[in-house]
Amino acid sequence: MLKKRLVGMVVVKDGWAVQSFGYNRYLPLGKPECLVENLDRWGADEIMVLSIDRSISDRGPDLALLERLAQLGLETPLIYGGGIRSVKDGVQVIQMGADRLCVDALIHNDIETIRGLSQQLGVQAVIGVLPISWSNEHIKWFDYRTKVTNLLSDQILTDLAEVVSELLVVDWLNEGKFGAFDPHLVTHFPDKEIPLIAFGGLSQSEQIIELLSMPNISAIAVGNFLSYKEHAIQLIKEEIIGSSLRPPNYESRYTLMSDV
Repeated sequence: MLKKRLVGMVVVKDGWAVQSFGYNRYLPLGKPECLVENLDRWGADEIMVLSIDRSISDRGPDLALLERLAQLGLETPLIYGGGIRSVKDGVQVIQMGADRLCVDALIHNDIETIRGLSQQLGVQAVIGVLPISWSNEHIKWFDYRTKVTNLLSDQILTDLAEVVSELLVVDWLNEGKFGAFDPHLVTHFPDKEIPLIAFGGLSQSEQIIELLSMPNISAIAVGNFLSYKEHAIQLIKEEIIGSSLRPPNYESRYTLMSDV
């Protein structure tokens, strides 16, 4: 059985890493590169950086941030999302050092551009982002730019299944809340074949173990709750050892002062 992953999430707004609460309130945490470097050292299986204000302002990908991240010499695979408007943008993101990319606004605007990204970079390099909620026995899809919520249509999922390798399903209503991820988003997700990365309100080992047991879950993404405790990734992995998650990874490439 393929091992599932624990993804460290870094949300960026106005150039700063932030703690996000329901796509509405933001608490500054510091420089994104500091959080990314810690996640790399502490054993995340992947690191996802989401620049959440780039598409709204039509500024394109944050290439300056990607350049700073490239200088860190990361050993952990890096996923970048934010401001990708075209195939050219996506290719540039990969050339700047990201291993994969994710798209959100393009799902609303231009599925054909996502198809072009998949053809140019490979489907495995493209992840779709769906902020969703569970309401009145239906899954609803939130557009963070317009603040409009609509039913998640079968046609959108059919189109996405052809052009992305995974979907990041974001419990946007519960993002930032302790232990609040709504499992209905996974158990009632209409497409049972496409792999899902669960994100939003995930903080407790019991939640993570339950989600990892679901066949359509390929990874768990944790953001806010990794920012206030050193080695939080390792601690989570130790608490759920025996599950299908990859085992803890302890840094070995940094020389300790006591060894000098």
